Amino acid sequence: MQKESYDAGLDWKLHWSDEFEGEQLDESIWNRQVVEAGRFNEEWQRYTDSSKNAYLENGSLVIKAIHESAQHGPDQYTSARLNTANKFTFKYGKLAARIKLPYSKGIWPAFWMLGSDINENGGDTPWPQSGEIDILELYGTKSDAVIEANIHYADSSGSHTQMGAIEYELENGKFADNFHIFELVWDEEQISWLVDGEQFASTPITSDEMTELHKEYFLLFNIAVGGKWAGRPDTTSVFPQFMYVDWVRVYKKENSSAL
Repeated sequence: MQKESYDAGLDWKLHWSDEFEGEQLDESIWNRQVVEAGRFNEEWQRYTDSSKNAYLENGSLVIKAIHESAQHGPDQYTSARLNTANKFTFKYGKLAARIKLPYSKGIWPAFWMLGSDINENGGDTPWPQSGEIDILELYGTKSDAVIEANIHYADSSGSHTQMGAIEYELENGKFADNFHIFELVWDEEQISWLVDGEQFASTPITSDEMTELHKEYFLLFNIAVGGKWAGRPDTTSVFPQFMYVDWVRVYKKENSSAL
């Protein structure tokens, strides 16, 4: 499946994209987060701003998770977490990306979004009130052939709640074998998730508790290593691991006024 073969469908017009065809990551779009090991979810990697961990190659963005020692434990791995905070945000539309995912025990790649007002990136709203939309997460400790979709937000008491992870499993092989197209369709009424054109999850977002799902969001790509949700790598784990993003695009309906 090549770049030119993707069809967003009738009435969808390209609003924004990064095709990753240059020589260097476009830093007018992407931020390289620098985060110490353990800050999020007891993860073992540290996120760096090094071009060793995120770079462009052969028309794709590459995120590389590296095991830097013979030890398995906190701060023995480096990786990248890229986001478009304060540079590109959107509300409603179709988000699509062509991605080849990593694999192996302890690997946790994700393509996701956070509300643009989150205090982690200079806003004034803490998580989960900021909202989170997970287009895909893969837990290598569980299965390299399964991705999960989810949303996170605050309930009427301000406590964290979620849709609950919904899985999509490949019929054959693992997600690291080939590129796949992951899509999110988001409007005032619902959010739906698709893999290679097949819808596998959908949820209404009209509840009064879901106001944070009706505002601007920014994009994130990352590979985490370990973490309390992902399991830990061990001597059977394979490193380095790579996440390849061929392109990422946002489409709007022809008659849509939402930006």
